[in-house]
Amino acid sequence: MEITYKVIRSKRKTMGIEITPMAEVVVRAPYGMPDEMIARLVGEKAGWIARKKEEAKKQNEKYSDIRTLTKDELYALGNMAMGAIPPIVKDYAGRMGVTYGRITIRNQRTRWGSCSSKGNLNFNCLLMLVPESVRDYVVVHELAHLVEMNHSRDFWAIVEKYCPDYKESVAW
Repeated sequence: MEITYKVIRSKRKTMGIEITPMAEVVVRAPYGMPDEMIARLVGEKAGWIARKKEEAKKQNEKYSDIRTLTKDELYALGNMAMGAIPPIVKDYAGRMGVTYGRITIRNQRTRWGSCSSKGNLNFNCLLMLVPESVRDYVVVHELAHLVEMNHSRDFWAIVEKYCPDYKESVAW
């Protein structure tokens, strides 16, 4: 079976394979990694890739009847988020004893939020459409990265301390 994939090279040290929501295969690799090694990894992971692509296709079918938001609707959600999310961040940051930099609201395709190494926080404007508990979890998750810049046990312990039912939000 021939697998079509896109390679994205960066300063990373290891290779990784990602299946996008549109069931496309993306291989992330270090700059100096030979194409043959990348092809070998893709071949070794063919079974996993096929399963994940099928899962993505099923997800797409499941949500195929959902309409796309207009630019005006996204703009309105962005404005709502700029009013709603910073106070939530401020509240949880105070409880957690962390400080953060800038807060940015975007319409992101694959992330609910992110935290930069400089302490800047990014949130998806679509958080305005999710349950409040999920929104709070995303805020706590990103603020926890200000203490642990990884997804270690210590990181998840911080999340659980401030969001005890976080696993329900992750499942949502």
